[in-house]
Amino acid sequence: MAITVGTKAPDFVLKSKNSEGVSDVSISNNNGQKNTVILFFPLAFTGVCTSELCDVTAGLGQYADLNAEVIGISVDSPFAQEAWAQKENIGITLASDLNKKTSADYGVLLDDLMGFGATSARAAFVVDKEGIVQYAEQTPTPKDLPNFDAIKETLQKLQ
Repeated sequence: MAITVGTKAPDFVLKSKNSEGVSDVSISNNNGQKNTVILFFPLAFTGVCTSELCDVTAGLGQYADLNAEVIGISVDSPFAQEAWAQKENIGITLASDLNKKTSADYGVLLDDLMGFGATSARAAFVVDKEGIVQYAEQTPTPKDLPNFDAIKETLQKLQ
């Protein structure tokens, strides 16, 4: 069961890899400054995940205008995430939950996805500047996308 609206978002420190090197990603870096949209997705290099994150990248300016940073999290290695981001021109921050702890902390770890083992479910959270969850959604299946209109409405209310 995913964590719910009104709860304190579990903090995390995950690795991200891009052309500049490996860095740490944490929602606490945004505390007091901006809201955070966390998008959990099952696996890099898959059709639905690619479509979702390419669409979010295309609308990244909307999230910036709503004072929000978008972080995508999967159980892939940061090196696989970087290769995927380069191939597909994904411009959001991707963070590796290789040990699956953050997915478990948020209640969105699937025990087994089609025989591939444990992965993140497709889920979305909006965390406000104070670290409180203001929106939480786990999609019914990994093929379903989060309600991005509801995510943006939530961010608008936090302005």
